[in-house]
Amino acid sequence: MAFCFLSYLTHTHTHTLPPSALPSHNEPCYIPGNVTMTPNLYPQFPNITPNAPKSPPYTSLPLPMPPPDLRMKCRGISVAPSQSAASRIASQSDDFPGIPGSSMHHSSSSSMMAEEAARGVAVEKFDMMKKWGLNTYKCTKQLISERFGRGSRTVDLELEAQIEVLRDTKRKYESVLRLARALTNHFYSMVQTQHALGDTFADLSQKSPELRDEFGYNAETQKLLYKNGETLLGAINFFVSSINTLVNKTMEDTLMTIKMYENARLEFDAYRADLEELNMGPRDAVTMARIEAAQQQYQIHKDKYERLRSDVTIKLKFLEENKVKVMHKQLLLFHNAISAYFAGNQQQLEQTLKQFNIKLKPPGADKPSWLEEQ
Repeated sequence: MAFCFLSYLTHTHTHTLPPSALPSHNEPCYIPGNVTMTPNLYPQFPNITPNAPKSPPYTSLPLPMPPPDLRMKCRGISVAPSQSAASRIASQSDDFPGIPGSSMHHSSSSSMMAEEAARGVAVEKFDMMKKWGLNTYKCTKQLISERFGRGSRTVDLELEAQIEVLRDTKRKYESVLRLARALTNHFYSMVQTQHALGDTFADLSQKSPELRDEFGYNAETQKLLYKNGETLLGAINFFVSSINTLVNKTMEDTLMTIKMYENARLEFDAYRADLEELNMGPRDAVTMARIEAAQQQYQIHKDKYERLRSDVTIKLKFLEENKVKVMHKQLLLFHNAISAYFAGNQQQLEQTLKQFNIKLKPPGADKPSWLEEQ
């Protein structure tokens, strides 16, 4: 049986309700001052509502129902969180990309992978720049030392002599190529002039009856010279093309290998000087580690230098053989064609072109057809 003990304070007086005025069990209590109370069956939910609107005496208020978990706590029942359910929910969110948690997980992992890849690329570029800077510094230092006579350089006297001969030969062949092109241009102008002169003589032979024979002879001569000149131009153009290939492709390729060889020689001497300088210093733990690293770099550049030196030697040998073969053929062609032309031997000139498999373009082959001009 529940008893309700209430006190009401008005001004400075205190009134106590007699026991007969107390309500029975489960009956509401009416207190003057517009306060209605209901027996409190659940202490955790006080149902006293101060300043509630006026209501008739003994008006009961509905009892609020506690949440299920609170009722279970009141009954002494506790529910522990399920680890298996949590893991199952997490796995489901990974399996279904439509779930927000799954998309956030994938986006975060992809962003982390992209960040790691970018960091790796940046580190790799930094290492490359660092190696390039150190290599450039060492090579520049070695080059300046050689220029001022303070540093030593590795010299292969026989190979250096062959390289110098090749460079001198290339300069002379470039001069031959330049003069041959000039001869081609001048001779082409002369041939075109002969062709125009032959046409003019032929036209005058038709319009001048008294000089028809004389103009006719000269017209035939100029046309023959034009025809032989076209044949000689074909031979000279073939000669120029072959010399150009020999100078600007074959020799240039060998000179590029020589340039790589010279750079490798400079790097080899730079790392050799660096190793010698370290060997002359103190032998503590840090210096020994640097000496070991310098020894490895020295061996790497030594192998590179020896490999390129072997390549240069082989290319110089093959270049010399190829040069002799090509120039023997081209010089024979040039001599026979020039001799036959100025001797007026048309048959020998044509035979020379057949001997070297030179095919001439028919007259007007370079001009577009009348269909292309439309």
